[in-house]
Amino acid sequence: MSSRAIATLVEIMESLPETLQDRVVEHLREYILKSNITVPVNPDGKLEIPAEIEAQLKPGDRYAVTVTGDSIVFQKVAGFDWEELRRRRESLQPDPNPLTKVTGFDWEEWERRIEAASPDPDELTMEEICELVREVRREKRSEIESHQ
Repeated sequence: MSSRAIATLVEIMESLPETLQDRVVEHLREYILKSNITVPVNPDGKLEIPAEIEAQLKPGDRYAVTVTGDSIVFQKVAGFDWEELRRRRESLQPDPNPLTKVTGFDWEEWERRIEAASPDPDELTMEEICELVREVRREKRSEIESHQ
């Protein structure tokens, strides 16, 4: 999509009320999902994933699966980029203030402990996070409207 088309889409979205923006985004997401690749289910009840999609899957990647009505959505769960953290930590200038220094902290040990920890059993799905955001937005709008 050209940057002009994107700019037009952004202008249209910004002209809509927030509640309608969320609905439009959901409709667009559904449209894009429906217009993508069709994946058949084999006689064993398993999805036959095309090679071009399978090539994008990496061992250890995790996906949140959302099942609603007649749709199943796989959404990659973002992992933590330890290399990026390491690069940022190493690029920091040493803190000259001795009061703010953490003595004896072992970053590598901390990373090992985080990587070895079990996943959070109460971790929110992307759908739950989106619903919480919508709820907070509704409450804020309600507060604003009640004060007018």
